[in-house]
Amino acid sequence: MATLDVDRPMSAEEKKVIFASSLGTVFEWYDFYLYGSLAAIIAKQFFSGLDEGSAFIFALLAFAAGFIVRPFGAIFFGRLGDMIGRKYTFLVTILIMGLSTFIVGILPNYASIGVAAPVILICLRLLQGLALGGEYGGAATYVAEHAPHDKRGAYTSWIQTTATLGLFLSLMVILGTRTAIGEEAFAEWGWRVPFIVSIALLAVSVYIRLSMNESPAFQKMKAEGKTSKAPLTESFGQWKNLKVVILALIGLTAGQAVVWYSGQFYALFFLTQALKVDGATANILVAVSLIVGTPFFIVFGALSDKIGRKPIIMLGCLLAVLTYFPVFEALTKAANPALYEAQQKSQVVVTADPAQCSFQFNPTGTVKFTSSCDIAKQKLASNSVSYSNVAAPAGTPATIKVGETVINVAVTPEEIAAAKEAAEKKLADLKAATPVDEKAVAAAEATVKTLADDKKNKDAVLTSNLRSALNAAGYPTKADPARVDTVKVSIILIYLVILVTMVYGPIAAMLVEMFPTRIRYTSMSLPYHIGNGWFGGLLPTTAFAIVAQTGNMYNGLWYPIIVAGMTFVIGMLFVKETKDVDIYAGD
Repeated sequence: MATLDVDRPMSAEEKKVIFASSLGTVFEWYDFYLYGSLAAIIAKQFFSGLDEGSAFIFALLAFAAGFIVRPFGAIFFGRLGDMIGRKYTFLVTILIMGLSTFIVGILPNYASIGVAAPVILICLRLLQGLALGGEYGGAATYVAEHAPHDKRGAYTSWIQTTATLGLFLSLMVILGTRTAIGEEAFAEWGWRVPFIVSIALLAVSVYIRLSMNESPAFQKMKAEGKTSKAPLTESFGQWKNLKVVILALIGLTAGQAVVWYSGQFYALFFLTQALKVDGATANILVAVSLIVGTPFFIVFGALSDKIGRKPIIMLGCLLAVLTYFPVFEALTKAANPALYEAQQKSQVVVTADPAQCSFQFNPTGTVKFTSSCDIAKQKLASNSVSYSNVAAPAGTPATIKVGETVINVAVTPEEIAAAKEAAEKKLADLKAATPVDEKAVAAAEATVKTLADDKKNKDAVLTSNLRSALNAAGYPTKADPARVDTVKVSIILIYLVILVTMVYGPIAAMLVEMFPTRIRYTSMSLPYHIGNGWFGGLLPTTAFAIVAQTGNMYNGLWYPIIVAGMTFVIGMLFVKETKDVDIYAGD
């Protein structure tokens, strides 16, 4: 293909088309962020047949399911995009995503239809993931092929801003709904509202994308009869292109993905799950960080047109490797200082026979955690308490030490009897009081009933003993809103978002520049979606599983640190700079 006049300024019509493409992407990311933000509620709605820890992991797996299939969507839709065109391919992808999102909002929960609920939910997530596999490559290729040669980084970075704006929009809808109906109603049924209203966003997105024109580069190639007849074979069956695909994956997108998901998704999970910051506050703080940080996508995209894509992306990965541990520790200190203080003064230790300790990751819900070691770890995980592990002699029942207080996981009959006596006395005192506190009486009656049940009383006594020890040691059940240092938390979150903008702002332009026009959609889509779908999409699940197994709430950070470190080393050694590449050369 002849070289296009890529140095000319972009026309008003081209700007309009590119803006429309970027705006349509907002909806696509709105859906994925929506599910991620509501993972804890979705766990209770669709996986209520499992214990709390397993339900949350299962919900994250359902979230991850969409990411797992993204590379397959990239192969399928990438092939269509290189054969029939960019415009119509990613018009189809957004339709699939939009309808799947809407259906989640009206899907009956586990209490209504049993196991069918999570099965259907996972199927919808798979459809969404397949569609997304064809979405990004089309949008990035489409915008880059319209952009002037010296502004590809700046123009394609607008796509990256829309991804973050999708998260921002989802947070605003969630926050607005929560504020309007209250937390209790939101947890019960209000969480459906953001999914249902997405149908309006879908209508707008489809309208916008129908108004777009096909990429001039693809139109010209098609007119000249030079489109690829076998884009999959050309992309992955020839070593000269396949090696570039592999380098794009391990030397660029893998590290970019884990930094992206750490800075946005995992930071939100960490605030709400580990630090017990209430959902509304966490959403507001993340939203503030996004408002401040989002313009840096354009800053780093434009900067990459001047100094190169590679230095900016590599620096973002390196900073993540060096700073994640101290940054997340600082986040704990700022968001839940009571928890941080308790961790410093009264460490929690599980002493148990290692042979009795199972792997704490139970994605299928089939493993029954019945040993004293497993029960201890499950209890601490459900309370978001970090702990260390000490090996005990074989056959020794597990104990939990909170500061200087030792709790026997194997509850004795004497402890149960004492708990029953105390509960009955409390109930009698409450009934004799004037006036009678009906709510307190009802709670006391429930406690007495539980303690009378031989199947439940041991667990109830252990829960009570542990909670008493944690309370005495200063471990909070949730973050105190009055002690959340919103300024410091916001600064930390803004820093994490800026790292995201460094690795993500220039990435679209760089991927486009690595591959020829005839197979660009297919070639760039696969490494991007393996990186973001597998390395990035599996981050919350993997990190949570690491934390559940080790007991340390910071250990989940090892996953993004190792992957980002790998990308930095390989990228620095083997990935070439692309900013001066003529993307039409050789077509």
